Order: sequence, then C-alpha cells, then structure tokens
Amino acid sequence: MALRHDQSAQLTPSNNKRLPETARELFDALPELPGFRADVIEGNLIVSPVGTPAHGRAAMRLNRALSALIDERGWEAWAGNVDVCVEGPREPVEPDFVLAPLDCPLWGERELLSSKLIMVAEVVSKGSAIRDREEKPPLYATGGIPIYLLIDPIAKSPSVTVYSEIGDGEYLASATVPFGTPLRLPAPIGFELDTSIFKA
Repeated sequence: MALRHDQSAQLTPSNNKRLPETARELFDALPELPGFRADVIEGNLIVSPVGTPAHGRAAMRLNRALSALIDERGWEAWAGNVDVCVEGPREPVEPDFVLAPLDCPLWGERELLSSKLIMVAEVVSKGSAIRDREEKPPLYATGGIPIYLLIDPIAKSPSVTVYSEIGDGEYLASATVPFGTPLRLPAPIGFELDTSIFKA
C-alpha cells in the first residue's frame, strides 16, 4: 500500500504530538513492522509484505556468489533487512541486497548512505515490478549508487540487468542477459556473475 505525504494531514492526533507532514517523517515514526518492508519513493510511503521464499533465495544466492570477493576486499553485504538513505531526496529504501564498504557511513542511526554503497540489487516480484523496473533505476542513480542489479524471475524471459555509469542523475549503461548467461558486473566490482544461480 502507498500513503502519499499529503494524506498524513487527515490523521487525528491522540496525544497532541505533531503529526508527520511528509512521507519521510512518517517513515521515521513507524514502529517495527514484522513481515513488512517500507520504502519512500517520489514522496510516497510504500509498505509491502516481505518477499516469498523464492524471492529471498535469489538475494541469498547472490550473496553466496559474491562471498569470496566480499571477504577478499573487506566489504559487507546484507540480503534485505538494511535501510538505505537515498541522498538528494533523503528517501529511505530497503533493497533486497546491499553491498557496501565495511566503513560505510550512516545517515542517522539506521540507514546506510547511498553514495558510499557499491551496489544494490532488487528481485522483481508481481507486487514490485513497476517499482523495481521503472522507479528504482532513476532513484538509485540519483543517490549515486554505482551499480544497480535487477534480478527479474517473473519476466517473460527471466533475466538479470546491470545498470552502471551514472551521468545527470541516471544510469547511462545497462546490460541484460537471460538466466544462465554470465553477466559482467563492472567496476568497482569487476566480477563475472553466473546467472544460472537464479534458476529455480
């Protein structure tokens, strides 16, 4: 579900506290939501169920595929469960996979700063297809994330797309391969990903 920031004014306070006026403020005021994830995209707070086991499996397989490289370079990775602050709009998102240097700075106490990340990845589901395919690439480019990996098991031909080379707030380069075809993850990663790992 999505809550536009202007809808918050319709809420009635019960203890005279100031109500959130933006989606960002509403996100910051949210309690823990077990079983759900929250993102703010273009001023809209979007709360959605966490992915299916197949969805989580793809993120974990990516994590395993990169584990030796992560250890070698002293990086850190999360398969879900970490918030990222997209610099510029300061919108919080929770990608399905995040790769960052060990000393990645935070925005506040709980969000990694987007411009210092190495890569984020999303696994497309029926409920997230438009966000992951259309809205996330410009958002992540605006935030200065060097690489965005889109794992799309629900496409007519399941595929993996890598976006890179940011210019004027957008990714200037992309490459798409079907599951089973190697895909080169460009610098700063420099790794050939065996996309057959995403086959069910």
